[in-house]
Order: sequence, then structure tokens, then C-alpha cells
Amino acid sequence: MTNYALMYRLGFTPWERYGAAGGAEVGALLDRETDARPTGPGRALDIGCGRGQFTPELARRGWRAVGVDLVPEAVEAARRKGPPEVAYAVGDVTDLESAGLGAFDLFLDIGCFQGLDAERRAAEGRGVTALAAPGATLLMLAFGPSRYRRLVEGVSQAQVEAAFPGWELLTVDDADTSGLGWPMNRTSPKWYRFRRPAG
Repeated sequence: MTNYALMYRLGFTPWERYGAAGGAEVGALLDRETDARPTGPGRALDIGCGRGQFTPELARRGWRAVGVDLVPEAVEAARRKGPPEVAYAVGDVTDLESAGLGAFDLFLDIGCFQGLDAERRAAEGRGVTALAAPGATLLMLAFGPSRYRRLVEGVSQAQVEAAFPGWELLTVDDADTSGLGWPMNRTSPKWYRFRRPAG
């Protein structure tokens, strides 16, 4: 598992490159999710939010957005950046229930799940399931397994699905790799869209 706290202190945050490269794609996916909800946007959780690259995008679309991350320095940077209507919390994504965050209608995971081992991936899945409102959606971007796994973590579709039993996998789409750079552009990133049954 990557030592994100150390990497933030060193100023080495290659995962933030996806923000510039994939921002338009993320925006389009969030627009689709927002438009698809007949009751309008509800509560949304950005899992592994880091310094808040994407959490404000949820708020701009009307979601009551919360970002959660294990690294206090990253969360504090996100809070400073704002906007004020976005809430941030220091918390372990593998123990979401203990963070007291409440229930959510949308979960966004951009590159967090893929950095966990099997036990922690299952723990994130349990936490997301526990916090999911009926009919909730999970949007996840994850790199696939590749020969560059020591540099860029990745997971297979089977590993993603195994962590979310009881969820319906709606779509799996190739992510745009333009602008990502090597080796991330060689990892076959995918967007996964899951739905928690309403009943």
C-alpha cells in the first residue's frame, strides 16, 4: 500500500495528474449521474479525496458533497481550497462506518480502491455498502493490472466486483488516457458504475 502521507510531505503526488488529464471526463460522468436522478442530487462521498481535486465538482452539480481521506495534511489543504459548502473529514476508507459520515446516494472513488490490498478492498466495499442509501450509485476509476504494477497500482474487474457483493455492475467503460503520460497510460484504466438495489 502506498505511503500517501510521506508522498504528500515530499511533494510527489503523481496521482493528481489525473485531475488535469481526466477532468472533462469526470465532469461528464457526474453530469450523467446528476441528470439520471429523478429526485435530484443528494449526498455524495468522494472516497480518498486527497487535496480535493474532484469533491468540489460534486458540489457544483448540487450534491451535498463530503470528501474523506486518511492524510490530515491533504484534508486540510482541501478545506483551505474550498468551497465552504464542501465538507471534508479525516477518515480511513477501510473503516468508513466509524467516521460517522451518514448515508450517501453517490460514491466517487478515483484511484483509491486500486491502491489497497485484497483485505482492505473488501473492507472499503463493506463500508460503502453500509453507508449506501437505497438505490445509491458507485462510480470508480481504477487502473487495470499491468507489468507496471509496482509503479502504478491496478486491479482487475473481478477484484472490483468481489468487493461489492450485492451491488449491480451497470457499466464498465474504458477511461480516456490522453494526457496521462507513462506509465499510467499503459494500465487500461476503467470506469465502473455500480448500483445498490433500492429494495
